[in-house]
Amino acid sequence: GAGIPAFFTKTGAGTWHHLGGMPQRYAPDGSRAVVQASEPKPSRAFAVPGGGGGETAEYVMEEALGGDFALVKAWKADTEGNLVYRKTARNHNPAIATAGRVTIAEVEEVVAAGELDPDEVHTPGIYVDRVVQGERMGVIERLTLADDPSTSTFSPRTKPADALRERIVKRAALELRDGDYVNLGIGMPTLISDYVPGGVSVTLQAENGMLGAGPFPLRGAEDCDLINAGKQTVTALPGASFFSADTSFAMIRGGHCDVTVLGTMEVAANGDMANYLIPGKLVKGMGGAMDLVSSGSKVIVTMEHTDRKGNPKVLPRCTLPLTGQRVVSLIITEKAVFEVKPDGAGLLLAEVGEGETVESVRAATAADFDVSDALRPMRQ
Repeated sequence: GAGIPAFFTKTGAGTWHHLGGMPQRYAPDGSRAVVQASEPKPSRAFAVPGGGGGETAEYVMEEALGGDFALVKAWKADTEGNLVYRKTARNHNPAIATAGRVTIAEVEEVVAAGELDPDEVHTPGIYVDRVVQGERMGVIERLTLADDPSTSTFSPRTKPADALRERIVKRAALELRDGDYVNLGIGMPTLISDYVPGGVSVTLQAENGMLGAGPFPLRGAEDCDLINAGKQTVTALPGASFFSADTSFAMIRGGHCDVTVLGTMEVAANGDMANYLIPGKLVKGMGGAMDLVSSGSKVIVTMEHTDRKGNPKVLPRCTLPLTGQRVVSLIITEKAVFEVKPDGAGLLLAEVGEGETVESVRAATAADFDVSDALRPMRQ
């Protein structure tokens, strides 16, 4: 909707998204055979913004997306079509509202022109063609409460698997430094916020449009318009801010987040990672992961050391389609902590988990690795 037909981004460079081969259509017989895959996208090398040292990187050309209709959900509208969104419900709506030939907004309340503060209008009425007033839905997909353990499936005291996951997230929390802006991926990484060391203050960035995400709410304080990227109910800390998802990803791609923690299905010795697609079996979708890992922030992978069948997940090379090339800085599992050497030169075993030895870690790891001269037990 901005008259820009295409732009260049580092996101997805070197992956199927860039090189082609991404499944777009499967056979209708249920075989999951790919009958249509994506074509390669143009790319070119640019100097890395803010690099300062003449460093260049490959950037992929993305064509703009538009549609005949854009359907958005807002909190309030006035009779001029101006829209106001509420908290994290802003999400992708402002950008989508600009991208359709006809934009239809469902709102909870319609007020007369002049009743909305012009300073608080998020989508100007010039983009909006229809307004439909509906009831407040109030749907919460993942109600998570600080004072009700039944709303969380994580129970390290009663579940051995969760006890191992707790070991991982406790160790990952020690990587956070005072003042860091941190993005925690869906799943295990979201647990890290409960284990940040005392005296360390970090700001959590939720990619659906929030800085300053706080702990889960108490019962009665939950808000369907205040959730994290994993759709869990959260609170807002003093100094928090809300914004649209496109602003959120501008922060990410611009390198303004210091640390990204996310899970993965495979990670390679050179720092490659694959976390969104098992061809013919699973299409999780990459979500924001491709943006996050290409941003230049410190990328920490938290995962179980092997899959459910006992197969290693730390490999010489990833066998699944890549989310990013040479992007991982640190790998933390229940068995070990690996540092990825600069320029993808291999792995360095820095710490071993409780009950583990160098030999037991080697037996569970397909990739070769060096052992640090300062090898120590995994910190907690």
